[in-house]
Amino acid sequence: MSFLLASAALGLDLLLGDPRSLPHPVVQIGRLIRLLEERLRASGLPLRPAGALLCAGTLLATGLCTAALLGLAGAVAPFLGALAAVIAGWSCLALRGLHRESAEVARLLDAGDLPGARAQLAMLVSRDCSELDEEGVLRALIETLSENSSDGVIAPLFYLMLGGPVAAMVYKAASTLDSMVGYKNERYLELGRASARLDDLLNLIPARLTGLLFVAAAYLLKLDAKGAWRTMLRDAAKTSSPNAGYPESAAAGALGIRLGGACVYFGKRVEKPALGDATNPLTLASYRDMIRLLYLGTFLALAVLGLLQGAMP
Repeated sequence: MSFLLASAALGLDLLLGDPRSLPHPVVQIGRLIRLLEERLRASGLPLRPAGALLCAGTLLATGLCTAALLGLAGAVAPFLGALAAVIAGWSCLALRGLHRESAEVARLLDAGDLPGARAQLAMLVSRDCSELDEEGVLRALIETLSENSSDGVIAPLFYLMLGGPVAAMVYKAASTLDSMVGYKNERYLELGRASARLDDLLNLIPARLTGLLFVAAAYLLKLDAKGAWRTMLRDAAKTSSPNAGYPESAAAGALGIRLGGACVYFGKRVEKPALGDATNPLTLASYRDMIRLLYLGTFLALAVLGLLQGAMP
């Protein structure tokens, strides 16, 4: 996708976010996943090959539908084809949405409404938020922002620039699969294995790119760029995910805070590895600096990807 069309898609996301009154492709992808899961479970196939079929079927249907709609729009008029490409790219990006949803948690904390902040946070994360104190809410909020800066913004932008709206939409389908069936529990350990591994593979480059962009953004924002670099090198490989540690540890180092620690997921206590050093207290100022990292990191990604695209023959 051209730099101008990708910039237009990002501009629409910044301007409008995800309009809740309009149907969103990810919702339709989620419905497809549920339908395929039901049919495959009912088929009696072993769960691991059924999961591979679930993954392949979802990606294939998403790619074909996206290509068909773009082709149809382009056949009517070139302008409509370009507009459809921009709208498809816009639907893959979640920068404004991440900011809007996280800002509501921060607003409730600032107003002293800890129960409300916990309830709002629970809509963004899968951990149990019911017993978190203010620092715990902020830690979880910054962790999900830093991880989703890669999954929800930089990675879709990367695939949008690399392969256009079809590639970006297929990436979103893979990400949606992982969020719905990629759990290591009894129900999804086998069925979701293919989806989880594909998501890990697709995020290998974007997650590391996001970490590097956070280092650069920290330097430009006069945060701790050296700390971001040092912490990423030291702590990124500590997480169970091969990718999440890169943006999370870079953000922790840039902000001078410590992420990780004890969490409860689906009734089970998990001790997440410590990322970063508690040089600074975790406050709402930390959250605001994370938002600055998110935005500047995104703009740097667009610029870097555009330069790389322009340098290609």
